[in-house]
Amino acid sequence: FARVWIPDPEEVWKSAELLKDYKPGDKVLLLHLEEGKDLEYRLDPKTKELPHLRNPDILVGENDLTALSYLHEPAVLHNLRVRFIDSKLIYTYCGIVLVAINPYEQLPIYGEDIINAYSGQNMGDMDPHIFAVAEEAYKQMARDERNQSIIVSGESGAGKTVSAKYAMRYFATVSGSASEANVEEKVLASNPIMESIGNAKTTRNDNSSRFGKYIEIGFDKRYRIIGANMRTYLLEKSRVVFQAEEERNYHIFYQLCASAKLPEFKMLRLGNADDFNYTQQGGSPVIEGVDDAKEMAHTRQACTLLGISESHQMGIFRILAGILHLGNVGFTSRDADSCTIPPKHEPLCIFCDLMGVDYEEMCHWLCHRKLATATETYIKPISKLQATNARDALAKHIYAKLFNWIVDNVNQALHSAVKQHSFIGVLDIYGFETFEINSFEQFCINYANEKLQQQFNMHVFKLEQEEYMKEQIPWTLIDFYDNQPCINLIESKLGILDLLDEECKMPKGTDDTWAQKLYNTHLNKCTLFEKPRLSNKAFIIQHFADKVEYQCEGFLEKNKDTVFEEQIKVLKLSKFKMLPELFQDDEKAISPTSATSSGRTPLTRTPAKPTKGRPGQMAKEHKKTVGHQFRNSLHLLMETLNATTPHYVRCIKPNDFKFPFTFDEKRAVQQLRACGVLETIRISAAGFPSRWTYQEFFSRYRVLMKQKDVLSDRKQTCKNVLEKLILDKDKYQFGKTKIFFRAGQVAYLEKLRADKLRAACIRIQKTIRGWLLRKKYLRMRKAAITVQRYVRGYQARCYAKFLRRTKAATIIQKYWRMFVVCRRYKIRRAATIVLQSYLRGFLARNRYRKILREHKAVIIQKRVRGWLARTHYKRSMHAIIYLQCCFRRMMAKRELKKLKIEARSVERYKKLHIGMENKIMQLQRKVDEQNKDYKCLVEKLTNLEGIYNSETEKLRSDLERLQLSEEEAKVATGRVLSLQEEIAKLRKDLEQTRSEKKCIEERADQYKQETEQLVSNLKEENTLLKQEKEALNHRIVEQAKEMTETMEKKLVEETKQLELDLNDERLRYQNLLNEFSRLEERYDDLKEEMTLMVHVPKPGHKRTDSTHSSNESEYTFSSEIAEMEDIPSRTEEPSEKKVPLDMSLFLKLQKRVTELEQEKQVMQDELDRKEEQVLRSKAKEEERPQIRGAELEYESLKRQELESENKKLKNELNELRKALSEKSAPEVTAPGAPAYRVLMEQLTSVSEELDVRKEEVLILRSQLVSQKEAIQPKDDKNTMTDSTILLEDVQKMKDKGEIAQAYIGLKETNRLLESQLQSQKRSHENEAEALRGEIQSLKEENNRQQQLLAQNLQLPPEARIEASLQHEITRLTNENLYFEELYADEPKKYQSYRISLYKRMIDLMEQLEKQDKTVRKLKKQLKVFAKKIGELEVGQMENISPGQIIDEPIRPVNIPRKEKDFQGMLEYKKEDEQKLVKNLILELKPRGVAVNLIPGLPAYILFMCVRHADYLNDDQKVRSLLTSTINSIKKVLKKRGDDFETVSFWLSNTCRFLHCLKQYSGEEGFMKHNTSRQNEHCLTNFDLAEYRQVLSDLAIQIYQQLVRVLENILQPMIVSGMLEHETIQGVSGVKPTGLRKRTSSIADEGTYTLDSILRQLNSFHSVMCQHGMDPELIKQVVKQMFYIVGAITLNNLLLRKDMCSWSKGMQIRYNVSQLEEWLRDKNLMNSGAKETLEPLIQAAQLLQVKKKTDDDAEAICSMCNALTTAQIVKVLNLYTPVNEFEERVSVSFIRTIQMRLRDRKDSPQLLMDAKHIFPVTFPFNPSSLALETIQIPASLGLGFISRV
Repeated sequence: FARVWIPDPEEVWKSAELLKDYKPGDKVLLLHLEEGKDLEYRLDPKTKELPHLRNPDILVGENDLTALSYLHEPAVLHNLRVRFIDSKLIYTYCGIVLVAINPYEQLPIYGEDIINAYSGQNMGDMDPHIFAVAEEAYKQMARDERNQSIIVSGESGAGKTVSAKYAMRYFATVSGSASEANVEEKVLASNPIMESIGNAKTTRNDNSSRFGKYIEIGFDKRYRIIGANMRTYLLEKSRVVFQAEEERNYHIFYQLCASAKLPEFKMLRLGNADDFNYTQQGGSPVIEGVDDAKEMAHTRQACTLLGISESHQMGIFRILAGILHLGNVGFTSRDADSCTIPPKHEPLCIFCDLMGVDYEEMCHWLCHRKLATATETYIKPISKLQATNARDALAKHIYAKLFNWIVDNVNQALHSAVKQHSFIGVLDIYGFETFEINSFEQFCINYANEKLQQQFNMHVFKLEQEEYMKEQIPWTLIDFYDNQPCINLIESKLGILDLLDEECKMPKGTDDTWAQKLYNTHLNKCTLFEKPRLSNKAFIIQHFADKVEYQCEGFLEKNKDTVFEEQIKVLKLSKFKMLPELFQDDEKAISPTSATSSGRTPLTRTPAKPTKGRPGQMAKEHKKTVGHQFRNSLHLLMETLNATTPHYVRCIKPNDFKFPFTFDEKRAVQQLRACGVLETIRISAAGFPSRWTYQEFFSRYRVLMKQKDVLSDRKQTCKNVLEKLILDKDKYQFGKTKIFFRAGQVAYLEKLRADKLRAACIRIQKTIRGWLLRKKYLRMRKAAITVQRYVRGYQARCYAKFLRRTKAATIIQKYWRMFVVCRRYKIRRAATIVLQSYLRGFLARNRYRKILREHKAVIIQKRVRGWLARTHYKRSMHAIIYLQCCFRRMMAKRELKKLKIEARSVERYKKLHIGMENKIMQLQRKVDEQNKDYKCLVEKLTNLEGIYNSETEKLRSDLERLQLSEEEAKVATGRVLSLQEEIAKLRKDLEQTRSEKKCIEERADQYKQETEQLVSNLKEENTLLKQEKEALNHRIVEQAKEMTETMEKKLVEETKQLELDLNDERLRYQNLLNEFSRLEERYDDLKEEMTLMVHVPKPGHKRTDSTHSSNESEYTFSSEIAEMEDIPSRTEEPSEKKVPLDMSLFLKLQKRVTELEQEKQVMQDELDRKEEQVLRSKAKEEERPQIRGAELEYESLKRQELESENKKLKNELNELRKALSEKSAPEVTAPGAPAYRVLMEQLTSVSEELDVRKEEVLILRSQLVSQKEAIQPKDDKNTMTDSTILLEDVQKMKDKGEIAQAYIGLKETNRLLESQLQSQKRSHENEAEALRGEIQSLKEENNRQQQLLAQNLQLPPEARIEASLQHEITRLTNENLYFEELYADEPKKYQSYRISLYKRMIDLMEQLEKQDKTVRKLKKQLKVFAKKIGELEVGQMENISPGQIIDEPIRPVNIPRKEKDFQGMLEYKKEDEQKLVKNLILELKPRGVAVNLIPGLPAYILFMCVRHADYLNDDQKVRSLLTSTINSIKKVLKKRGDDFETVSFWLSNTCRFLHCLKQYSGEEGFMKHNTSRQNEHCLTNFDLAEYRQVLSDLAIQIYQQLVRVLENILQPMIVSGMLEHETIQGVSGVKPTGLRKRTSSIADEGTYTLDSILRQLNSFHSVMCQHGMDPELIKQVVKQMFYIVGAITLNNLLLRKDMCSWSKGMQIRYNVSQLEEWLRDKNLMNSGAKETLEPLIQAAQLLQVKKKTDDDAEAICSMCNALTTAQIVKVLNLYTPVNEFEERVSVSFIRTIQMRLRDRKDSPQLLMDAKHIFPVTFPFNPSSLALETIQIPASLGLGFISRV
């Protein structure tokens, strides 16, 4: 059923679907809403209008609203909402109108890449954009030579200002300026100034424009910007003195307050914005995200750029500060009719000081006014309220005058002296306004919008009429709303404005009397005028958008705009010169920015004529009313717009809360109705809104035709089909080239097409489903038969298995029963035997125990009896000994007495002496006896010892081993002492020894247990260590593997990074060359223009020899420069025509001088740092002289480069001085004399400054030379690469040698880096070797411990204790001597120490691995640097340029001489050199050479001539020939640089010439591919390595020119061939395009197709092959071509919604496959060209893949790795179904993609850089052609050359 739109109070329009067909007469429609509810919709019984029909889903989201089949309000609203919310597209076409919805968010769609993409495109080919409108206006201006206007309107906050700003930015970027004065920058710089003084924060917009403006951007005949002019309308002056809640005053006031602390602003005595009455009323002084201080800096920069001097800027700020202080002036009431100002009132004092007026005068006239009558004049005091109003009126008047003054100055800055050929106006004006209270401001705004709407309606009506007449369709008058009656009501005689002006002239006129006049004049007479029911002070006007009620209060006052003349007179007498300037025009004419007291300021471009009459009358009227002025300025604006071609931009505010991408349907509908979009839709719908070309209609609806209906004439075919499909012929019309349809007919055709496709789909589905079911049935039948066969076989096998099992079971039972009986018997027999054995054993054990007890009893008796006998013996022995002792003691006492008596006598001594000998003998005998006794005792002791040894032999051996082990481990001497003590104890007491034996045995057992425990612990520890070792080994292996993989990955990444860095460096260098060549060409052009201006003093034309002029060098000899330097400057006035050129050159030179000053300062800082480094490293100078020399050489090169820049600038300045002073036109010298004198003074000052800088450079060089002499670098006299010779050569180079100097510095820096890397490598290797030794020792110790432990475990238990102790002793003595005292008693700490030791070992291994990794990385870097150095030394020694490339004087070069044989040369005379160059280069036709002669013949001829000059040892001839060759090639390319064949030819020959110079240079790196004969042809006297760099740079420039040529050829073909043309016909249907024409996808005559691109590629490839271009270079060209194709195609795809569909993705993939096939045919698949198409391939795949589920999102994220996130999201947003069977991408799916890609780090740029050029390389390609075999054809005209 059909879907309809029904009104809804919340959503405005709601979608519903019919549940029942409608029949005429039905009063109720049964509807089903989208939210699932059913509804009965009652039709209006009066109108009986049916609900609006919905468009098919395939038409929703169209770029142009007029492409919709059903054109009505809900369709427009829904289409805008879908585009804005779902697709994030803010621009939509509505016929000729661009609808722009404010997203309240920064979007990346305004970059320079987007501007370039829209430049030159048709408006309908790209997605809607403000740039498309600007491009259309620019294109129509150039094509139709008619002025254009872009009218931007909308509510406050809708984005009008931003849209106008982007339009102006587009013009500035695309057109450029006619001179070098950067007019476009000035045009753009006017925006921040006007925004600061004319924009303010409102409740609807943070940057609301409170005035309207019309900017005319002027263009010259070449359509380049030359200037601009601005007109303003309705400045809102009331905002200066009053702001509503949450609003601000104009931005400039807050910027001043934020910058009040600046030194230059202290005189203004400003403070915080809250301190001033005029800035604190809104209560919102700060805008979030805006820094007013920074904005103030931007405003001042813009003022400076526009030529507003610092003094005028400070004057503006003084006036603005004075207005702020004036607002703080307070009044005190004296009575009801008078007031006064407090004495010395500070705000008023500050105001008077700033304004330079008298305090007393201003104080007086602020509180009084002058009344003049016919006879006398009165001075009357005024009340406090009147004084306050007068103060505010004065502030508003001053601000309006200042605003007008700034606008005038901006216009002066933007004015151009060059005659304006055409202009494009940008009108940024307020839209229709209606508020709760509407006053004079809203009345003027809506009056202006009525006029603009009328002009818009007439323009739309006119376009419709032109379209119908062009297609020869019968024209029927379309009824459209004409608002002329409303305009007449406002501006006609006795209209509202007329009555208002009349009432203002009445002495006692009031708002009430004016309202009564309105009622009497218009009420009930004009249908558009009404009176409110409840008010007598208001009136209602029916505008085109809505009814608006205006309050009459304040109309008269605002229209009069009253300001007291006395206050103005006081200001005119100000000492501040700028202030009276603001009021100069008060007595002459009406100010163009006169404003209402509380409204906005109208502006007229020309002053009104002063009224004629008495002088008093002029003073009395003072000026015309605001309404009259506004009406005049509006009429002038309408005249301007009517004289231009208008383009409309309608800005829509989607919501009132500034929420990003939030759409409020109610607010949107209000604005659509007010801005005329719906009126455009209504006018389109009234006629034939849908228009198709015959080819598009045929392509789209071919499915509705039968084969017999298709004729060769497409037009007749469409007519025949339409007559059958649509019976009512009024529903369509056949035009000349198009078919016109009424509203709804396209939807009907789409329904027929969808029904036909659906029926075809059903038929296809039916057939396919039947085939699938038949196949399924056959498979099921075959499967059933197979299953039956297998089941029956299975059953048979099961039965056979059952029989076998039955038989087997019987046998098993037989044997099992036998086994059970046997086992039972064996068990019983075994049990009996066991019982018998246990019983017999029991009896035997009892008998044994009885015998044992008896034996032990006998032993005990024996022992006891012996003990008793011994005890009795000991007691008896003891008693006897005691008695003997007592008796002997008694006898001794007696003997003692006798001896005492004898001693007292002399005789006693005699006796003693007599018996002494006898006594001695007795003692000797006694000694002998004692010796015998001792021997006996020794024998007894020996026997005892033998007994003891026999008893304790085993114990003693164990004891000795234990004590020996223990004492050796602790203290060696202690063991001996303990043994001696033990022996002494054993000698003393045998019993004690026995007891000790027991203790020792106990200790031995205990120690044995401890030892066994220790051994077990050691075993466990060993096991853990083994496990740890295995784990560590495994981990080490894994880490090694991971490290290997990581190193490989890092190596690959570093390699890629180095390649990228190298490519970036190449690209930067080649871009510099490109920029240099561009500047050089620009310089040549300027010089030619200057030459023409100098040599043509009179009008007319003088012909010159073209050959001479083209061959003339810019600088041929160095003497020319010297002559130019010596020419004195003259004071003749230059020609007026040269002013822009000379001034631009001067500005360039001045900018370059500033840059060189900065570079000089950087060089000075670097020199200071180098000097400090020299002082710090004096001790190392002798060891590293070569490195130091390289550094100094590099610094010297930098200084030389600076000097070269200074020299070049000086030359250019002298040349400019010469041009300015020597020649001038006599007729224009007088007017411009002062300006040129100023210019000459500036030039002289710049020249002096350059001289000063040159002296500074010389000082720096002298310092550098002194350092170099101290270091004494090496001296090599035989090569040009020696540092000393190199410095001398570089000093002779000019600007174009800077690049060569940079390469030399790079080489020396690489050498320094290499030496540093080597030293670091050596230190790392030493450290790594030490770590390896330590780890090896730890490993050996670990192995030794494990071996000892294994040996210990293998010993028997008796020896295990000793071995364990020995192991422990060895370990303690060898390993832990230092830790013996700490860990002897703490084994746990010892174990933790061992673990820490292993950890440390692991850490050391990791450190070793890291060091190895670092060393390997450094080695790789070293290899890379060595490779770069090799390339520089071998392949790129040509980077050192000996002189200028184009027309520069070649400086003398010291060329080392060689002595070799010579062959294969061409001899020519020196005077024939120009003839040789002319015939071989300048006048050579590439096509003839490429077809008939060998490739590269000119290069071979030139090289053979160089060889002969080398053989003659003539360095001047070599230099002259090479210079002429290079200059001539450049001249040929400049003359025919747009011819691909010419550029390709000379690129090939330049490369061949370069290869020849390398191949025959005599360097080993280039000679290895030569034959022996070719080696004999090497150069013998000169080393031309430096010239190779010149040729290499030339080849790079030619390559870049070649790329630009092929890009210009390919660019028009790419979009048409890759995107628009249907290579596979019928895959994609054409959708309706609306009013905006789109390029047809059907191949018409002259349309480019994919075959066109392939043919062009074939042409390029064949030309390059014919010219003998190197294969590698061809690959690079092809890669660049494919990149251009891919980038341009993808960029257009991203900017065209109509191209983002499934079928278009298939077309693109097919086209890409054709390009890949071309690459395969040409064997270029390895050129990298295919990879450049990867983003395009992925975009095409993205259009075709499923886009529904999370898995699809994951697949898209992994697939589209060459696309950025912005590109992926853009393609998904733009995806548009072409058929109803396709589905749109849901918003949730796009959000999922964005979430998954949020971590991807890629460029936020949307478009690819189509201008990017890959860096080019020229690999060495030696030639196998022998020079002596080359023949010179006569066709070249080189008969003056002879072979040698």
